[in-house]
Formats: sequence, C-alpha cells, structure tokens
Amino acid sequence: MTKKLYYDSVYTREWETKITRKLEREDGTYMVMEETAFYPHGGGQPCDLGWIDSIPVLDVVLEEGEILHKVERFPEKEKVSCRLDWGRRFDHMQHHSGQHLLSAICLEVCEAETLSFHLGQDYATIDIARSDMPLDQWMILELEVNDQIYLNRKVTSYFVTRDKASNLPLVKQPKVTDDIRIVEIEGVEYNACGGTHVSQTGEIGMIKLLRAEKQKGHMRIYFKCGYRALNEFNAGIEILNSLSAKFNTSKEEILDRIAKWDQEQKQLLAELNAVKAENDAYLAEKLLADRQGSLIKHVFADKPLKDMQNLAAKLTDQRDVIVLFVSSADSKLLLAQGGESGPACGAFFKQHLADYRGKGGGNDKMAQAGFANGEDAMAFYHFTAQSLALVEGE
Repeated sequence: MTKKLYYDSVYTREWETKITRKLEREDGTYMVMEETAFYPHGGGQPCDLGWIDSIPVLDVVLEEGEILHKVERFPEKEKVSCRLDWGRRFDHMQHHSGQHLLSAICLEVCEAETLSFHLGQDYATIDIARSDMPLDQWMILELEVNDQIYLNRKVTSYFVTRDKASNLPLVKQPKVTDDIRIVEIEGVEYNACGGTHVSQTGEIGMIKLLRAEKQKGHMRIYFKCGYRALNEFNAGIEILNSLSAKFNTSKEEILDRIAKWDQEQKQLLAELNAVKAENDAYLAEKLLADRQGSLIKHVFADKPLKDMQNLAAKLTDQRDVIVLFVSSADSKLLLAQGGESGPACGAFFKQHLADYRGKGGGNDKMAQAGFANGEDAMAFYHFTAQSLALVEGE
C-alpha cells in the first residue's frame, strides 16, 4: 500500500523514497514507490506531474490502493529523489478549492446544487441544477464567492468514520464507507473529497466567472482561479491596449470608436457593392456581346467566387446562356446555365472533376469547384469550354 504524502502535507514538493515494484505494460512503463506526493487522477482533478531522479513522470493512476507512476524509463537505483511540478499542483489546489467555494456559494445564492466538476488545461467548469442564470445573480455570485476568499477562511481536511460523516452537514453523502476524507471550509461547508486543497481561501487568489451556457437542461459555468485568472486578466488588458492604440483612443472610449468604425465600414461596403453592381452591369453587357453562341466564358485574374456567382446569376436570369468563369488567383471555377436544355452543371462536374484534381459540386443550374493550383483550374476551364462547344455544335 502506497503512503500518500499529499494527505499528510499537501505542500510537500520534494522527497526521497524507494521503488517497491516495476511494471511493463502495453501502454508504457510504470513503477510503485513506498510513498508519494504525486496525486493520481480522481474527483475531476487531473494528476500531478514532475520528476523521479530527473526522469519525467508522464501519468499517475490509482489501482487497488497502489499509486502507479508512468515514467519514460526506470531509474537506475532503487532509492530515488522525487520532485513535483509545483506550478501544476498549486494550480490544481487553487481550482479545486475554488470549485468547492463556488459550489457552496452557488447553492446559497442561486439555490442550485453542483452536478459535476471538470478541471481542464484552459478553464474549469461546474454544471449546476438550474436552467438559467440571470445577470443580477451572476454578479452577486461572483462578488460573494470572492468575499469568502478575502475573508481568508481556514481550509482543513481530515478522515472520519461513516457514523461521524452522517452527523456532518455534508453537501452530499459519500459512496465510500471507510476512511471518509472531509474537506472543511470554515464557516462555509463540509465536503467529502479526496483532492488536494489550499489551507486558506486567500490562497485561491480570486475566482473569475467567464461565462455560462445551457447544457442538457442545466447551466455550465466556466471559471478560472488564481494565476489562471490573473493571466486571463493580463491577456484581456493586452488586447484592450492594442485596440486602444489601433483606434488611437482611450480604453474608456473604445466601444464608441468601434461602433463608429462599424458604421463607417457598413457605409463603405454599401458604396463598394453599388460600384460592383455598376461594373457587373457593364461587364454583363460586354460578355453578352462577345459570347460565342450561347456560351459566355471569361478568365478573371482575382475575382472572388461569390462575385462570379452573382455575375453568373445576373446573366442567366436575363438570357438562355451558359456561363463559364474561372479565377486564376484562387483557382476557382464556376459553371452556370439559364436555359432548360443546357448541361446539368453538377452532373458534369461529378463526371470530370476528379480527372483534374478538382473538388466541388452543385445542382443542374450552377456548380463550382476549387483546384490544387491554377494550372489544373485552367486545364479544366479549357476542357469544359471545348466540351460545351462540341455539344453546341452538334
């Protein structure tokens, strides 16, 4: 049975011990030690990582009372020196204690029980038993939970019997019946938990609620604690400062400046669309005048696919014509027809595109395709033009 040092002192960072067992498995190399401060996966909390005699610890799992450490290779000696990745451990402590505190205050403020907890690399979440989260409750919840941090309440953990546990005001009765570990936040809650926690709520630093979203009839709250919350704030400030510099305005006036910029962009877009429509009308007349029979074909240097589609629709709406466009810059091709007896565009593409390494499709009236390079696009353009000319000449 491995001695769990993280229960004796969660702040143990370095220690020496002996290897008691080595295992070679299909998924890697594992070892068991007499004692360990490496916390295994459990209770929504990821495992600790670190080093054993400078050998990286890749994973930590609990199996029948033994803690297995997955390592890159076995140490050369039986007596080893171990060291935790303390930054990772303390981050987990901040977030697990933060979750306990957030869940307790959420139960008080929102009358909502926590259904699950997840601690990921980017953020932490709790799912709570309610279907909405009004803004006023959201703000109160964040203020109340941070008030409890600033009060620096004592956090203790201890083992009790089943009888003792039944007399405690636990959030939820545990499934285990022996050696029940209680994590108590003084004056806030009692919770059966086997995770690692800070010793005072002040060590959580702060809890920043990020967003809430509906999840299968419940609400999922995203949050960050401690250093992660600080990094989130710093990232936001960096973005805010960049926007302030870009728009040459103070941070307080950025929203007004962006709103004005948005209106300016909409006006410019409207003017651009008007110019495009005018140009398309002129180009449509020219293409109609230069067409060969019912076929209108043209090679554009850099016309976007959407603009080619708009122009083709304008032409096919007006006349019983076949339109073939290609844009050499982005290797896109479009085929459209406005008559009843013209080629089925989508079927034609399906039959021949693969020969030119093209991908795309469409319906009887219009189809579009993209190609790996301009040469393939132009080759398919010429093939299609020739094929349509042959059909028209029959």
